[in-house]
Amino acid sequence: MSGVWTVLLLWGVVFVPALSHGALVISREDSTPQKRSTDNMEVEVYSVKVACKVASRFAHTVITSSALNKANSSQEVFFEVDLPKTAFITNFSMEIQGQTYTGEVKEKEKAKKQYEKAVSTGQTAGLVKASGRKMEKFSVSVNIAANSNVTFILTYEELLQRKLGQYEIMTRVKPKQLVQHFEIVADIYEPQGIAFLDAYGTFISNELLPLVEKTVTDKKAHISFCPTMDQQRKCPGCDGTLIDGDFLIKYDVNRAETLGDIQIVNGYFVHFFAPPDLPRVPKNVVFVIDRSGSMAGNKMHQTREAMLTILNDLHEDDYFGIVTFDHVISTWKGSLTKATTENVSEAKGFVQTIQQSGYTDINGALMKAVDIMMKDKQAKKSTERSVSMIILLTDGMPNSGVSSTPQIQKNVHDAMGGNMSLFCLGFGNDVDYSFLDVMSRQNQGLARRIYEGSDATVQLQGFYKEVASPLLSEVDLHYPDNLVNSLTNSHYKQLFNGSEIVVAGRLTDNSLDNFLVEVFAKGPEEDFIVKGQASAQEWDILYPEQEYIFGDFTERLWAYLTIQQLLSLKETGTAEEKGNATAQALEMSLQYSFVTPLTSMVVTKPKTEEEQEEPLIADKLTEDERQKAQRLGPFVPQMVSNSYRMPSSPTYFVDGDPHFMIELPEQEDALCFNIDDRPGTIFNLVRDQLAGILVNGQTIGDKKVAPDGKVNAYFGRFGIVHQGLGVRLEVTTHDITVSQDGKQAKLLWSDTASLKGANLDLQVTKDRSLTVTLRDSVRFVVILHKVWKQHPYHQDYLGFYTLDSHLLSPSVHGLLGQFYHGVQFEVRDMRPGEEPEKPDATMLVKGQELTVTRGWQRDFRWDVKNGENVPCWFIHSNGNGLIDGNHTDYIMSGLFKTV
Repeated sequence: MSGVWTVLLLWGVVFVPALSHGALVISREDSTPQKRSTDNMEVEVYSVKVACKVASRFAHTVITSSALNKANSSQEVFFEVDLPKTAFITNFSMEIQGQTYTGEVKEKEKAKKQYEKAVSTGQTAGLVKASGRKMEKFSVSVNIAANSNVTFILTYEELLQRKLGQYEIMTRVKPKQLVQHFEIVADIYEPQGIAFLDAYGTFISNELLPLVEKTVTDKKAHISFCPTMDQQRKCPGCDGTLIDGDFLIKYDVNRAETLGDIQIVNGYFVHFFAPPDLPRVPKNVVFVIDRSGSMAGNKMHQTREAMLTILNDLHEDDYFGIVTFDHVISTWKGSLTKATTENVSEAKGFVQTIQQSGYTDINGALMKAVDIMMKDKQAKKSTERSVSMIILLTDGMPNSGVSSTPQIQKNVHDAMGGNMSLFCLGFGNDVDYSFLDVMSRQNQGLARRIYEGSDATVQLQGFYKEVASPLLSEVDLHYPDNLVNSLTNSHYKQLFNGSEIVVAGRLTDNSLDNFLVEVFAKGPEEDFIVKGQASAQEWDILYPEQEYIFGDFTERLWAYLTIQQLLSLKETGTAEEKGNATAQALEMSLQYSFVTPLTSMVVTKPKTEEEQEEPLIADKLTEDERQKAQRLGPFVPQMVSNSYRMPSSPTYFVDGDPHFMIELPEQEDALCFNIDDRPGTIFNLVRDQLAGILVNGQTIGDKKVAPDGKVNAYFGRFGIVHQGLGVRLEVTTHDITVSQDGKQAKLLWSDTASLKGANLDLQVTKDRSLTVTLRDSVRFVVILHKVWKQHPYHQDYLGFYTLDSHLLSPSVHGLLGQFYHGVQFEVRDMRPGEEPEKPDATMLVKGQELTVTRGWQRDFRWDVKNGENVPCWFIHSNGNGLIDGNHTDYIMSGLFKTV
């Protein structure tokens, strides 16, 4: 739209311990290149403020940004904020020309129709998307009239968690331009007193250091960072900004009382329990390590590196064991072993020999780990008061042994019987994280996702440090039954060094004078028992610094903690418990205006001349929704992109069961379809009569039909002919046969080999791929997928990829070949599909309207084991409407036949 500016306010702030916070980015986009200048911008972002108040660990964050449209025409302004996935949005409003538009929290099901209506009109209805590892992105845009301003205000709340002995508040700031009023402010009030506090920024230079103002007294702290425009500049007269990085605040509170800190205010109480100077409790730990084929490469290397460090950190009074698994379960010693220097050294040698192969039997591995624990308990090898835990690391889903995840959860829960805790580490984005999360919580542990990347080893080591030093086990916190109702969880399997237990409740008597608190737990040598009295206090006595406090935060802290625990019970409890927990969590979410997985915030944008009022929906993403969204890629407006990058030139391939893929980088999109026919059918994939090139493929089936009755078919044999060069290749899952001028040669997949000739080059990478290069023509790559020989159903199969397809003639055809010179299509009318994460749309292609579905297929060129997810539009019914004719038109009578 000529003359229209788009202003993008991208910034986020998150105040949670040891979590990455949001990015603050403010930028302007214009269709005509020019030097950026804050002096001549037609839309001026004149104010950005991030304000956080923390009262007794409960953080209340308000993000405010204002912009002025100085142009003579309307402009669209985008507001985007990264916030932590553990936070609940509580309010959002837009102030435009003296009128305020405020979001309203509603039951998710009631908001669904408004969402579907917005999606069906092609609008971006979802305001919240996954953003990186630990963040969610809230984004909204609004059209602003000439010479008008807009102010966006977003509020969210959460309870800070103590991790490794401290709370961390981190604000990622990336303004990308100069801002007239830029301010980050944090006010912290802790009745226990502040033990230490540090504030710094990764981008802070010597010139900016004095601008970090920090005032700390006994119980309160005020931190601010407010650079002027000149102080933000990279150099005198420059438009570039120095503000680019993370601003961090780290602190802890005093812990003089073994009973902890109990605050009773306005009919609610909160108890923070983390007694100081406790000796550690010895632990029994079994490490269960996935060594299946999908762990190949960097994952296995990083796991070995992390385990070497973790083994070094074991205390000599700890007992440990190691179980490794694919479809076969193996153990290091078959029993728990004391962590002596000699045993740890021997275990490190064992870890370095772990190699990946085979399938994934999670159930069998966990059963073996439990068996080791229980035998040790019966033999009384370790101390009676030791803490027992199993730590599982896996990157996949169970596909060997017991594969039903509910059955595995039941088996593990029954076997553990409350005698030990389970901690699950899900490596990568293909793991069934919700399965691990529920199973962990059912067994008094927790799950953590380990993200693939160069820091995966550090992530694994960091998690272990959190659970390495138990201080107490079987912690029970007791309060007077006749004075308390609506109590949050008050029993914890263990308390780890550097963490904190928080219990909150509602009181039946607002004016009680004596409130008995008792804590019972097991220590390393004797029982831990502490009792004490607490009294209700007047608000202005406990919190005299009113400017540090926000509303009735004790009640909101209780509500936040209660909802979080109800949402957990909704996943782990019995059928009756799940129903009651869901109903109660929904009721409280609506009462306290929290955007949770059960509620949505409906935001109505002001109508313009072109558009009617448009309801938009802000949801709270579940971990499953985050994972699925990250797989869908950048081509659905209401979905978040993943890390897949479209190649620079078109790629066409068929792989899997059999999945055809057409990647079109110029259109930044891809199309995909399946062909379902009986095994043994031969299809023409490529036929170029002018170039004399023919490629046919024959499908194969499974060894036998699986119990679910599904019949799979894959390509198991390819015939490639270049008539002009007199070359013929037959590629099977066993070998490659080359024929030319009456001569024949055979290459085996089991060897890395090459064959070079005047007209043909072949390169075989052992058990992985074959690259076929025809002189002055196209290149083909055949991928070999190796399957465990003893698998009861599946067998080896092949994938076929075309490179340099532009070298073929315009007359090229075939199931793949017909797309080598492009295909024009248009996607419109996106709407919810049968699965929430896979929307449907209407595609206009080849003069037809087709219903298509957003999904993904895998490209195995760079990672034969796992592949890389490629987002695509899926065309149903064997590609009908996209391919010319019917798929049966491409069936051939022989591997080297043209009919």
